[in-house]
Amino acid sequence: MKEVFHEAIQRLKKDEPVVIATVVKTKGSTPQKPGAKLLVRQDGTGAGTLGGGCVEGDIWFAAKQMMDQGEPSDYREYELNEDLAADDGLVCGGTMYFLIDPVYESSEYLPFAKEIDAAYEGEGSVALASIVKSSLDGKSKIGDKLFVREDGSTEGTLGNSDMDLEAVSKAHNLMIHGNNEYITLENGTEYFIEAYTTPPQLVICGGGHVSKAISALAKPLGFRLFITDDRNEFANSERFPEADIIIQDTPENALPKLPINPNTFVVVATRGHRYDNTALLAAANTLAKYVGLMGSKRKTILIYEDLLRENLSVERLREIRSPIGLDIKARTPEEIAMSIMSEILMFRLGGTGAPMKLEDKLLEKIIEKVATSKEKSVFSA
Repeated sequence: MKEVFHEAIQRLKKDEPVVIATVVKTKGSTPQKPGAKLLVRQDGTGAGTLGGGCVEGDIWFAAKQMMDQGEPSDYREYELNEDLAADDGLVCGGTMYFLIDPVYESSEYLPFAKEIDAAYEGEGSVALASIVKSSLDGKSKIGDKLFVREDGSTEGTLGNSDMDLEAVSKAHNLMIHGNNEYITLENGTEYFIEAYTTPPQLVICGGGHVSKAISALAKPLGFRLFITDDRNEFANSERFPEADIIIQDTPENALPKLPINPNTFVVVATRGHRYDNTALLAAANTLAKYVGLMGSKRKTILIYEDLLRENLSVERLREIRSPIGLDIKARTPEEIAMSIMSEILMFRLGGTGAPMKLEDKLLEKIIEKVATSKEKSVFSA
């Protein structure tokens, strides 16, 4: 998405119109999820993607036609049936919903695009809500926008103050990890709200074998990586070539030196109870929404008791993830690292951690369908 906003800035600075198409909702199996974007320039070229195939081609054509004719924003729904999917070589069976948003005047969108681009660079979180279906009372129309900043200030409106207040509340929750949400209101209004923030950051306290394995997984997943350890042999660029910042110091001294924000994930994996104790307390006192401790339940209980004695609030204690990771029966450092990063991704992306295996009821339908088709083929023969 960053590419789309950067390109929007470049085009709009030159007073060139653009169309920004966004996947706002999906059902079933689809090639892209909500938030995917395609920018179409005046010359017909584009940036970003909606998943490819004939659906993207159709949106692309519609966007170009909009610019040529000066049409307003539009909302479209595409069902990826078997024939449509087969044309693209896809195996999909879902539905995709799009907001196709032309921008004719740079003043309408350029300031928002600049602040979104700055948010990606760490200059404060922002959110943008866009009407997808207008209200029954006619007070809003497709494409109307409300821009929300981290400090609570706003620009624009979704139609009335009540809707705006609700959107601001939702925006602040979504800003933590840069997520999005599709909202349907009782008055018939539907809007899509997207939040933008810095890239996710991972702080690893301790430079042991598991930490080394975690770092190798984190960087390809888009995390900025910070390492802290007070031992030179465990805190150096040779051991952690992926790290953006390495601080050779104890966690309680190192953490205040790092640019920790709510979109930061802290993993405490030091070399013993005494170090884990102070490291976890220091991590819990940061802005990071995710703080995890590696260790056994017995170790966790003892450390939690110490943290309460140090006056850490019960609410914050409940937020800590310990023992850290998902239960995959991990044993080796690499397996444990996979367990930890899986939980971090689940937390960041809003997943449940549950298996995605087909339910038995769907399997029974498949079995029944195949059995019925076999019976028909026997009778027809």
